[in-house]
Amino acid sequence: MKILVPVKRVIDYNVKVRVKADGSGVDLANVKMSMNPFDEIAVEEAIRLKEKGVAEEVIAVSIGVKQAQETLRTALAMGADRAILVVAAEDVATDIEPLAVAKILAKVAEAEGAKLVIAGKQAIDNDMNATGQMLAALLGWPQATFASELAIEGDKAKVTREVDGGLQTIEVKLPAIVTADLRLNEPRYASLPNIMKAKKKPLEEKTAADYGVDVTPRLTVVKTTEPSVRKAGVKVGSVDELIAKLKDEAGVL
Repeated sequence: MKILVPVKRVIDYNVKVRVKADGSGVDLANVKMSMNPFDEIAVEEAIRLKEKGVAEEVIAVSIGVKQAQETLRTALAMGADRAILVVAAEDVATDIEPLAVAKILAKVAEAEGAKLVIAGKQAIDNDMNATGQMLAALLGWPQATFASELAIEGDKAKVTREVDGGLQTIEVKLPAIVTADLRLNEPRYASLPNIMKAKKKPLEEKTAADYGVDVTPRLTVVKTTEPSVRKAGVKVGSVDELIAKLKDEAGVL
């Protein structure tokens, strides 16, 4: 079984994001970029399935700019077998929208004969949380989102997913789409020997045109602003004072 894992290049989660002075977007100049954390979890899960003998090949796919090669090399260093980079933009500030990404991934999945796609539940830059669901709709495959546990049993995937009321366990027939939540696993660190080996692993470069997909944006960013600064907290001396402040100042009682 082949497993396809989409990975996205995003601003590193440790970096404090800065908004451009003109409000046109986020400042990416000299900013550290890394793999989307939820995609790291997806890569780790795919590698674990291969180590268990469930999968025979793990293919990492990234759609975006040429610089995403670095992200794919990270996936290869973690243990993916090969990678595909679909160059769909020249400007690093261009974010390919979920529908275009899903259309390209659908073509890649069909071309590769993948039986399982494990994706991060969302990207931390735009928080769309839509690509996995759109991909399932385009392929006509069952989907299991927000997975905190995954087990492959024959031609079915048993997935425990996090929902508002607790945990829900479902079973889907392969081929299927699974999106990874935070508690699915703890991604491994790529060792230096594996980083060196990753440089020799195959990385195929394609374009969106090769798959016949139009990536022209359908959304326009009107304005980007930083979140408003929270007011400092205050200490109260008693329960009575707390109730008074909630009633008179906060107006919540």
